[in-house]
Amino acid sequence: MALDASFIGRTYPPTEVYEVGREKIREFARAIGDANPVYTDQEAAKALGHPDVLAPPTFSFTLSYTAAAQVVQDPELGLDFSRVVHGDQKFLYSRPLRAGDRVRVLISIDNIKSLAGNDVLTVRGEIVDESGEHVVTSIMTLVARAADEAAGE
Repeated sequence: MALDASFIGRTYPPTEVYEVGREKIREFARAIGDANPVYTDQEAAKALGHPDVLAPPTFSFTLSYTAAAQVVQDPELGLDFSRVVHGDQKFLYSRPLRAGDRVRVLISIDNIKSLAGNDVLTVRGEIVDESGEHVVTSIMTLVARAADEAAGE
C-alpha cells in the first residue's frame, strides 16, 4: 500500500544534543579511508583556521540517519523498513562540523511519491548547533520497494 502523502511536511521532535567527539571523527575518517590530517590532527586543523579537527563531509550522515529512525519507526506512516533501500544522499553545509560541536537534528518528511510502484520518501535533517545556528542539511531519499504480488509478498 502506498505511503500517505499527507505526511509531507510532518516534523519530529529534535534529537537530544550530540557532542561531536574528536575520537569519533578520527574513527570515521579511518573507516572511510580519508587520510586528510584536518580530520585527525588538531594542529593541522588549527593551521587552517579551525578551532579543532573537522569531521569529514559525510560524517553528518551518522547523525541524520539515527534521527531519521523517528520517521522509519512512525507507526502512523506504516513504512515497511524490510523493503527499504537508501536511494540518494545530499548535504548542504553552512560550515563544517567540528570536534566539540554540540548539535541537534530536526527531522521532517520533505516528499512522498510513488515511482514504478515503489514509495520514494525524502527525509530532511537540519543539523543545528546549540545556539540554533544551521550547520548542515542532510537530505536522504529512501525507496520502499513494491511488494512482488506474484511471489505472495
